[in-house]
Amino acid sequence: MVTPAPTGSVEPPVADGIVVVDKPAGLTSHTVVARIRKLAGTRKVGHAGTLDPMATGVLVVGINRATRLLGHLQLADKSYDATILLGATTTTDDAEGTIVDTAAPTAVGAVTAEAIEAAVAGFRGEISQVPSKVSAIKVDGRRAYQRVRDGEEVALKARSVTVSRYDVTDVRPGVAAIEVDVTVDCSSGTYIRALARDLGAELGVGGHLTMLRRTRVGSFGMDTAHTLEELAEDFTWLPIAQVAGETFPRYDADAEQAAAIRTGRPLSGLKLEPGQTAMFDPSGVFLALYEPHGPVAKPTAVFVS
Repeated sequence: MVTPAPTGSVEPPVADGIVVVDKPAGLTSHTVVARIRKLAGTRKVGHAGTLDPMATGVLVVGINRATRLLGHLQLADKSYDATILLGATTTTDDAEGTIVDTAAPTAVGAVTAEAIEAAVAGFRGEISQVPSKVSAIKVDGRRAYQRVRDGEEVALKARSVTVSRYDVTDVRPGVAAIEVDVTVDCSSGTYIRALARDLGAELGVGGHLTMLRRTRVGSFGMDTAHTLEELAEDFTWLPIAQVAGETFPRYDADAEQAAAIRTGRPLSGLKLEPGQTAMFDPSGVFLALYEPHGPVAKPTAVFVS
């Protein structure tokens, strides 16, 4: 687990590193990146794993050279807390859309907690999921949500995703709707809105998402996240060396090896673990990611020239 770097107010520009933001509702991920650019005093800022404006929680942001590191981090597995409303469907599969259909109160009243549990169980494991029509998936070069906003009919193909955890944590029945709180662990590319939509369809009453909070992206959780207000007061980030050293196996090179690594030259005679290894110079500076290719280790990315 990545642990927080020592906090402290700093003068921009901030060095290379990762900022874990607790994104508020109402802001796009792009807006959060713009805020971080101002706080960090650099334009070299990027994020991994977009969150919709309605969603809150963990957004992993890279600063300077750490923007390149984002693509190498294990960020595929994610965790969410969500609330699903059963009894109505919307144009966007969430509360920001227009309601297009509602179930009769008698149909909603017939849905039991046991039926909800049984339906949820059918969406665990590797499943085939059709993404929400208002997703950011490109269709012929344009985002699906853009086409929907322009009044076009969009048909997206089903894709295989993995839902390793899908637990019901609370059920709150109402006269015309049922609120269901869930916790989800899933692979990248899983749409929680689609899980809400499909759960409602499985139960025959329709459903959509009313709350979504991402609590984890890879090894980055809420314990390392900070609100934009907190970051404005005390800009806290995880140095790139710390992230690399705690995420990948570590190799401490000698001076001669470090000189070769800085220019991305292959190295022989190293016994590296399969996959990527973080390479450091004798003073502890993170230099590159290398991986073995038979008897030779080659760079996958060099961060220091």
